[in-house]
Amino acid sequence: MRYPPRLGHLATRPVVVNRLVPTYAKAHNIDEEEASQRLSRALAGQLWEDLLAATWEAMKGRVKRLDEERLLEKVFNTLEDRPLRYGRAVETNPAWSAFMMMLDLEIGTAGEAARRVMESEQGRKMIAAGLAEAGMFLATELTKGK
Repeated sequence: MRYPPRLGHLATRPVVVNRLVPTYAKAHNIDEEEASQRLSRALAGQLWEDLLAATWEAMKGRVKRLDEERLLEKVFNTLEDRPLRYGRAVETNPAWSAFMMMLDLEIGTAGEAARRVMESEQGRKMIAAGLAEAGMFLATELTKGK
């Protein structure tokens, strides 16, 4: 496994979805309920594992002084009081746009042309950058507590 199992027990799908809802809703100009439904569907498969792995890598790089146990304890403390609160909406950039495209491809709201672009070498680079960007965002969101 590319991340500790406890991370998935703390940062559950509903927790992660709620952190991403404001950004996704703003980027797609939809309401938060629709954004939540789409994100839940998009994160039902392999993308979920990839996102948690990217988040874990970002956490380890962001908070170097903490070992794995203490880092997970920090996530626990951050989520303890309000685990399902919404994250902050961030301004999208090319990496965020690539991540949003991955989500849309996962749920089938993006077209075949978008899929072909994302399967190209440049598209794969953008996918990696998008996962890293989303992982860094979640790492910040999940470790900014006590």
